[in-house]
Amino acid sequence: MSTATQLTGLASGLDWRSLVDKLMAAERAPETRMRAQQTRFQQQTNALDNFKTRLSDLQTSIKALGATDDAFGARSATIATTSGWSASAAANADAGTYKINVTQLATRTQRVGALDAGGRLSATSDVSGLTIGTLPIAGVISEGEFTVNGARITVAKTDSLQDVLTQISTKTGGAVTASYDPSSDKVQLNSGSEIVLGSANDTSNFLTALQLFNNGTGSVLPPKALGVVSVSSAIANANLKNPITAVDGSGNGTFQINGVDITYNVNTDSVQAIMAKITASSAGVTAAYDKSNDRFSLTNKTTGDVGLNVSEAAGGLLEALGLNSTATLAKGKNALFTVDGGATRTSTSNTLDDAATGLSGVSVTATSETEQTVTVAADNKDLRARIEDFISKFNAVQSFIDTATKTSTSGKGEVSTSILSGNLELAGISSGLRGFAFKTVPGLSGAIQRLDSLGIDFKSGTAQLEIKSSSALDTALANHADDVKKLFSDSTNGLSSKLDAYLTQTIGADGPIASQTKRLAKQSTDVDEQIRVLERRLASEQARLEQTFIQMEQTQSALQSQLAALTNAFGGSNK
Repeated sequence: MSTATQLTGLASGLDWRSLVDKLMAAERAPETRMRAQQTRFQQQTNALDNFKTRLSDLQTSIKALGATDDAFGARSATIATTSGWSASAAANADAGTYKINVTQLATRTQRVGALDAGGRLSATSDVSGLTIGTLPIAGVISEGEFTVNGARITVAKTDSLQDVLTQISTKTGGAVTASYDPSSDKVQLNSGSEIVLGSANDTSNFLTALQLFNNGTGSVLPPKALGVVSVSSAIANANLKNPITAVDGSGNGTFQINGVDITYNVNTDSVQAIMAKITASSAGVTAAYDKSNDRFSLTNKTTGDVGLNVSEAAGGLLEALGLNSTATLAKGKNALFTVDGGATRTSTSNTLDDAATGLSGVSVTATSETEQTVTVAADNKDLRARIEDFISKFNAVQSFIDTATKTSTSGKGEVSTSILSGNLELAGISSGLRGFAFKTVPGLSGAIQRLDSLGIDFKSGTAQLEIKSSSALDTALANHADDVKKLFSDSTNGLSSKLDAYLTQTIGADGPIASQTKRLAKQSTDVDEQIRVLERRLASEQARLEQTFIQMEQTQSALQSQLAALTNAFGGSNK
């Protein structure tokens, strides 16, 4: 090649390289046609893959219609007014309208402990050892200033309670004295005249936290004891009023709630941790602490007049928390209601299920003591959506076939084809699908035996389905749900099983789509081989032409050399 390039036209002046390229281009015209044919094979393969996907989508849709789930017997349950009530209905629930009158809601059984479970702040009147930031009281004292008789008293987290009480006396010039009474567990303010507490620009809540409020007199006392339980501390240090003695030498103890053992260690477990353990246990109760009233409670997680039992040895943790026999037991109530004015019924829950109401598959949750109307009716939204999806997928297949196989003729008689024009197998599939959509399903005896019984038929002059009568479809779904179900899901002759089997065969490994795809692949491979044979022949022909021109150049160059030698020998003389 390099020699040919160097010699091209040097002797002859002829650009024979361009001439060879043009000759070879003309020889390659069949290869161009073959590659165009391969491109069409690939386009046809892609179109068949697209068609297979649409058939698969149709198969998924028809399977959904043939599924023996609750779509065919779905029910809705509605409440007549926006009352907070709710209702639900299972498949095939009793349809109808029902009046439910609740005269008593169900409540939970609760065991409420005694007030003031916490111990006093101090055993003596000396509270110099109590720091403001860690006082075991219901509120948290904020730093800042507060006012007594117009005098400003400053509070810091690091102050002792005694520091603040002393300030009150000092800042008021002794007019107001402040002291802690260990017997009542209260801070008392005394004066010979009316005490005025607080001002609009106070920044500390000291007075509120210690429950000190104006009363128009010279003596101010909190309404209740100050000390509360420190639930985040270990039980032994939680400031409980009553000591815990029913533990072993390591501080371990046990109590029972509804027969479930709850273990604790007074040295390592906090009160808060034991409350969480109770709530998380299988005892079925929730443990809570009311800090403002300094008392504990146990509440059943379920409603109704059911027991809540506790048991422990004397001196145990429940006793210290006030939840033993000294607690107040408020028994839960059962829900009382009537259905359509009948006899009073009872339920431990405010969710009135079918066992309580006698309405098969219907459940109503009441939130108020009133009468509500519950309507249970067929709910065909899901089933109708499945039918509409089937129609959409069916039409998508038919539209693809129409577009991919159509042939048209222009006014000049020119014929235009599509990528799969003349494909008889696609035309057969289109016809087969129309047959399934049109024929009567054998073996059915009800009111619904074919798609047009549902108001579904072909659009005039097309292979496209449509819902011609929406009211007919709604009526069939509402009044003949079982017949509609058989139309689609009958295991032997149902439209779903028959069409599913047809589509499985059509898009399967041995079906017509796969056969056409394999045939196109083989045709493309055959063309590849034809192109390789052509390329070998063209390469040989190109080499022959190049060699011929090279020889021509070499011969002409030799002649030119001889002529030059003769010219030099005779000096250009005519002799």
